[in-house]
Amino acid sequence: MKKSRLGALVAVAAASALVLAGCSAGSGDSGDTIKKGSSVTAAQNSSFSSYNSNSANGNSTYNSNITYMTSGNWFYYDSTPKLVLNEKFGTVEKLKDDPLTVKYTIKKGVEWSDGVQIGAADLLMNWATGLTKYNDEKGVNFTSAAAGLTDAVSKVPEVGDGGRSITLTFDKQYVDWQLFLGFGVGPVAAHAAYTEAFPDVKGAKADDAFVKAIQDDDTATLTKVASAWSTKFDWTDMPSDKLLYLSSGPYIVSAAKKDQYITLTANKKYTWGPQPHLEKITVRFIQDPTAQVQALQNGEVQVISGQATADTVTALKALKNVTTTTTPTSTYEHIDLTMNNGGPFDPKTYGGDADKAKLVRQAFMLTIPRQQIVDNLIKPIQSDAKLVDSQVFLPGAAGYDESVANNGSSDYAKVDIDKAKQLLAQAGVKTPVNVKFMYGKSNTRRAAEYALIAASAKQAGFNVIDAGNDDWSSLLGNGSYDAVLFAWQFTSLAVLGSQATFTSNGGSNFNGYNNATVDSDFKTLESTIGNASKQKELLANVDKEIWGDAYGVTVFQFPDVTGFSNKVTGVKDAPLSPNVFWNFFDWKLK
Repeated sequence: MKKSRLGALVAVAAASALVLAGCSAGSGDSGDTIKKGSSVTAAQNSSFSSYNSNSANGNSTYNSNITYMTSGNWFYYDSTPKLVLNEKFGTVEKLKDDPLTVKYTIKKGVEWSDGVQIGAADLLMNWATGLTKYNDEKGVNFTSAAAGLTDAVSKVPEVGDGGRSITLTFDKQYVDWQLFLGFGVGPVAAHAAYTEAFPDVKGAKADDAFVKAIQDDDTATLTKVASAWSTKFDWTDMPSDKLLYLSSGPYIVSAAKKDQYITLTANKKYTWGPQPHLEKITVRFIQDPTAQVQALQNGEVQVISGQATADTVTALKALKNVTTTTTPTSTYEHIDLTMNNGGPFDPKTYGGDADKAKLVRQAFMLTIPRQQIVDNLIKPIQSDAKLVDSQVFLPGAAGYDESVANNGSSDYAKVDIDKAKQLLAQAGVKTPVNVKFMYGKSNTRRAAEYALIAASAKQAGFNVIDAGNDDWSSLLGNGSYDAVLFAWQFTSLAVLGSQATFTSNGGSNFNGYNNATVDSDFKTLESTIGNASKQKELLANVDKEIWGDAYGVTVFQFPDVTGFSNKVTGVKDAPLSPNVFWNFFDWKLK
């Protein structure tokens, strides 16, 4: 339902059907017991920063990789990708078509790692954190990455089955009803967030209190709970408070060191999904892909995956007893321009003149050497790599070619310094125009992209200031930069996957973008069921509006390179998030 941002956050593969496949052998269900003492270390190229990967601040691939392994779920995507149904966790049932009525139920005995039954309170939290009215800076404010995505159910869901289910009555038809509450619960337990806000209320009583607060619309109580939910679970070193890392899934966090590693140990109580084989999985944070290869060669890690360079691919292939794969992923690189920070791309800078600000944005976009970035940095890894020319479709997805033909991206296919200068002159701005440019400072590929962009833009009169920062993810939306380079990663095939990014009040809208037509098209899309042609038409119009507003540019689709020791079996990359971690439960040591 949402995008995850990737610093190497869920765009939409339009009209993709959800294909259910039952859990089967080979997906962690072989019945094998966990081998005592077994451990695998994997590397990812950025640090863990928050256990709440659903908050706007914590919505990062590098956080969700971890919480994916500690969370129970109804669904997950395999490497096809097909949506796999896990009925051991619970059920999602459509009760009625008119009005659309859906019941979510958690099975009895499915518990958080502290023994509290998972249930209605946790489901209500998934619903409440996605409501626009509970993401209000002047009131209850969960600051959720999914803000606005559950507005299609305005009536408080009905609690049932002894507190293990909720029934939602939709205000209208909703295309992604099955994934409306996401893949599962958490990673933050409702009772944990409530106790963090009200320390004297614990366990099941905290769940009951949260349910009552939702049912009563008790804004005073919910304001405190929302604050706790959005801030208390941001940690990097191992916390002493166990409520801050409760697990509903196969693994429990057992150790963590800021900017170094996080270790997960098998949850002995877990029986409600694919069963893992390893006692421990440690994820190390290694930004430099060359250092990742070295760590793999030295046996310090057994699995690496992510943003390789041509040099690291060559080095990987030279290693003995290592398997290397390259997989096109559902992740795309992009550059967004900030429109609400008083900088060069903000209308306020020009007395509210939106046209002038747009001219400056267009001028900057014309200087970005998109093709050179692909040729220099991506083709050495994937020889047939091409530009990504859509903000909402990935290459190969139904609707991509038709949208690209009409969305206006062709205006920015090539660098045009002369035209950029003309637009700046038309806008009447003095040069040089300072642009604070943020990216992952220690990321080799990102640093190379910044250098190419800065050199090109300088020719047109832009002074692109290096605002590289390894904490870029936590700074998104804070107004400290004018342009930012990162990647969005599709986490599902949901039709509404881009809604939170491009709608005015979306939880993943970090640059102040506001377009009434885009908002309206997404609202219409919500209830456009069973009409793939209309879905593609609406998304294509959104795509055209975004390019027409000079929002920013897309650049390339990620070729993820995975290397793993032949001592480990079961490792298999996948296009959707969490990529190589999708089947961690299949990993074994020989």
